Amino acid sequence: MTDVADMNGTKMKRALTYLAFVSPAAALFAVFIVLPFVRAFLYSFQDWDGIGREMAWVGPANYLRAFEETAFRASVWFTARFVAVTAVLLNVLGLLLALAVNVKLKTGHFARTAFFLPTVIVPVLVGYLWGFIIVQLLPDIGEWTGIRILQKNWLSLPDYAFISIAAVFVWQHVGYYMVIYLAALQGVPRDLLEAAAMDGAGRWGTFRSVVIPLIRPAVTVCTFLAVAAGFKSFDLNYSLTQGGPFGTTESLTLQIYKDAFQRNLFSYASAKAILFFAALSAVTLIQVAYMKRKEVQL
Repeated sequence: MTDVADMNGTKMKRALTYLAFVSPAAALFAVFIVLPFVRAFLYSFQDWDGIGREMAWVGPANYLRAFEETAFRASVWFTARFVAVTAVLLNVLGLLLALAVNVKLKTGHFARTAFFLPTVIVPVLVGYLWGFIIVQLLPDIGEWTGIRILQKNWLSLPDYAFISIAAVFVWQHVGYYMVIYLAALQGVPRDLLEAAAMDGAGRWGTFRSVVIPLIRPAVTVCTFLAVAAGFKSFDLNYSLTQGGPFGTTESLTLQIYKDAFQRNLFSYASAKAILFFAALSAVTLIQVAYMKRKEVQL
């Protein structure tokens, strides 16, 4: 009986310890994530400007209005293109940089720091910095060198503005994905690489048949993070173009922000936010489920 009582007491202490560590994070998550989400879901079925006390129940009218709005469809198309382009570039360039810095050179640590440094800079600051470079510095360089493509104001042209935002986004975040891929590459067993070399696989054959299958968990993680980051991108759009020119670079997050806090369409913005959450959840879940099947278990 004493042993049973001691075991029960130990389990109780362990449960209380877990609860003490988990409850603060769970409480913060509930207050700042779950509760606002539930309130936004309820607001999406109402007509409220976010300021006054008057509310009217309109049912799914906000959702139907969003699907009929041309600007909303344009922002969906921009966000989809932006996510596709940046997700591919972040993973390809992140892996290439990881392969480059994985070589044992004296400048390896400096290169890792240089590539990772933009990740820790505030995105809004990055946007204003690159806005100055694109609008002021590049045209001056174009005039000095005679390169006509640099003489244009890229942020005032729809296609060039998209390229500018995507390029700056990749420049800032690629170092983070490089670190993940670098950790995965350094975790590949050396004996497998040596065995592939002895079998005459060659560098490309070893990379394709040995390295790639073993780092697929990192590919899954990086793809998930890249897709989520692309969907949630707001700072660069706001600081570089504010959705211009003519709304061609207005992402979903930026449009939701403008509807809620500039146009006072709080309920309408809540409906768009719920649609945005559903789309992001569906895309990421499908992507993770698909890529998990391709992973190799050691």
